Amino acid sequence: MSAILEQKCPCCGGAVEFDSGVQKLKCPYCDTEFEITDMPQETDEINWSSQGSQWAAGETDGMNVYACNSCGGEIVADSTTGATECPYCGNQVVMKSQFSGALRPDLVIPFKLDKKAAKEALKKHISTKKFVPKSFLEDNRLEEIKGVYVPHWIFTCDAVGNANYKAKKVKKWSDSNYDYTETSYFDIYRSGNISFDNIPVDGSTKMPDDLMESVEPFDLSQAVDFNTAYLAGYLADKYDVTAEQSMPRANERIRQSIIDSFKDTVKGYDDVENQSANMNVANGFYKYALYPVWLLNTKWNGETFTFAMNGQTGKFVGNIPTDKKAVTKATLLLGAGLGAVIYGLLWLIELL
Repeated sequence: MSAILEQKCPCCGGAVEFDSGVQKLKCPYCDTEFEITDMPQETDEINWSSQGSQWAAGETDGMNVYACNSCGGEIVADSTTGATECPYCGNQVVMKSQFSGALRPDLVIPFKLDKKAAKEALKKHISTKKFVPKSFLEDNRLEEIKGVYVPHWIFTCDAVGNANYKAKKVKKWSDSNYDYTETSYFDIYRSGNISFDNIPVDGSTKMPDDLMESVEPFDLSQAVDFNTAYLAGYLADKYDVTAEQSMPRANERIRQSIIDSFKDTVKGYDDVENQSANMNVANGFYKYALYPVWLLNTKWNGETFTFAMNGQTGKFVGNIPTDKKAVTKATLLLGAGLGAVIYGLLWLIELL
């Protein structure tokens, strides 16, 4: 689910928004700025735990659920929202029911980059790509790029692991008669203790894991205790993958990190290949956090293209359509150019 939460300006009553530039709430009507801690809250104390906390009584009043008929996503918005658009597939959504029941996040990383920066990053990303269709550039819906807080489960643990590697050294030499190659193989074993802090796993089925991992890393040291005021002016997706369901992915990331870390200690070989790895995790706990992402789904020629930008660092990823006619033309021109060069070389050879 996604949420649009509204904070009122104490001065004029207008809806304030979180300004990523000054890291404060700002009223677009009277330009008054507020510290997050200055805004009135529904509850003074939040009982945090490894599984997150529940919403306070009355805190979600006036929030409705909008369901996307295309991708199945659910967006939580305030009661004044008449219609909106799914940030994951771009289709219109329809009213479904009242919002109810979900764990409250422990942490949130506030947006550092605003919508203008996201649009500029997208323009720059597209400008570096060759053979982008002109019509795609003209029709691209930059104004529809959305700031979305994507849910993550954050895992911390101590791990004891071991790994086996197959390595080889290749030695080559020659004499007046022959060339020689000697290949030596080695079995290598590594083990040790490694601590892992804040391993993120995307908690939304609507956000592809590879896309979210591509815009990593996020600096969790800049995270703050969750406060609904940070969500003003943004969407906030609610997890639909539980912490328990996310554990296999966390374990896989830990396992791969152990393999890579131990492999870095295997020096002096021409090739090193992992054969097996084992691990045991202890002192593990997890938290529920929201990560800032600028997201745009745009359609062109019946296909959907997704762009995502880390709202904290500006790291950008996205797939771009290709003008096949332009590619064909360029290939033909290149072929013609190479043919002319070859013909010229042959002509020169004949003259010699």
